[in-house]
Amino acid sequence: MRFYQVGGAVRDKLLHQTVQDRDFVVIGGTEEEMLALGFKKVGKSFPVFLHPKTGEEYALARKEIKTGTGHGDFAFVFTPDITLEEDSLRRDFTCNALYQEEETGRIIDFHNGAEDIKKRVLRHISPHFAEDPLRVLRMCRFAARLDFSVAPETMALCRKMVKAGELRHLSRQRIWGEIEKALSCKRFSRFIRTARECGALAELLPEVESLWQIPERLDYHPEGNAGEHTILSLEAAATDDPLVNFAVLLHDIGKTATPPEKWPCHAGHAALADEIIARIATRLQVPRRFADFARFSAKNHMVAHWPCAESKEDLLDIVVWLQRAPQPDDLERFISVLAADMRGRACPLRSETAQNLALTSEALRRMYQKASAVNMRENPRFTAALAAFKAGKITSEELKGVRCRIIKDAAEDI
Repeated sequence: MRFYQVGGAVRDKLLHQTVQDRDFVVIGGTEEEMLALGFKKVGKSFPVFLHPKTGEEYALARKEIKTGTGHGDFAFVFTPDITLEEDSLRRDFTCNALYQEEETGRIIDFHNGAEDIKKRVLRHISPHFAEDPLRVLRMCRFAARLDFSVAPETMALCRKMVKAGELRHLSRQRIWGEIEKALSCKRFSRFIRTARECGALAELLPEVESLWQIPERLDYHPEGNAGEHTILSLEAAATDDPLVNFAVLLHDIGKTATPPEKWPCHAGHAALADEIIARIATRLQVPRRFADFARFSAKNHMVAHWPCAESKEDLLDIVVWLQRAPQPDDLERFISVLAADMRGRACPLRSETAQNLALTSEALRRMYQKASAVNMRENPRFTAALAAFKAGKITSEELKGVRCRIIKDAAEDI
């Protein structure tokens, strides 16, 4: 048996990036031999083993034979005579098909992956790439994570796959899984641009794709349309926080529902976002945490466009929402969404706008701090209302109203 480190760990070494996880492939071995060495089998479809000391994954070299239309419709062959080069042919991109001998450190490269890493290019290895539609989304994700461009022939193949309807064979869980991983990339905007270029965005998130057809007022948005504004906002956010990136992606989605006869004006678009985001969340089975924060951010993202004195009641409502199920970082996340929206345009930030953003952010922090200091269990107004609720004298909505007023009174006292 021979052991080789493979895939992302080898690629990241060549990129001089921190290696997160190491995976290995085993040539010339059998399941029985691996178990005899103390490895623990964990793979179901094909043999994957955990090292008895390090816990790292070791997989027997294998071939894959397409048996259906879905991401998981493959039969696997993992006999000891499979060569390293045969194993490499089942991998997606040249940069992910590098092998490093465990003993000598020698790198084996069958597909010029090292050269593509130098050029920062994603290039598929073989026509077998088209057998797995999930690889279209992996291409978009790797483009964002690695800041790589896509080889023309690979982009052309992915366009062909999308046009043929291959993405429709993917489960909603698989689709969201790739999107969620991409949301953790600081260059998430590149995921969206790449997905748009190959047609995947229109297929999976048509609401976002339609933003490029929505005109903007050029005095506020010289970039010209809501799609480019969204991309610039994601670039301005420059974060690996998936909740922020998802909220920024959808913060202006309500503009797709404003009356075309009123364009480029989009008055009331923030209120129109709620139903659209709910529809996206249902279709892709987006976790409630993501959907709720995106809906909240879209509804309130215009608050920093006006002086604090004009939006005091809105600020209080925001603080109440943040106090419902307090998450330590959600206030700063929301402020990051506000800043991304304000800065995401093809013109310098106006001094008045920058001042509104700074003052709004500071007011929210002070209000939130005051509201967080309220102890409902020791608050006479709330304990009295709670007793009335238990006695059937007031409804649950009325109890919530009392709690809301207590929070607002505390936050308002700044």
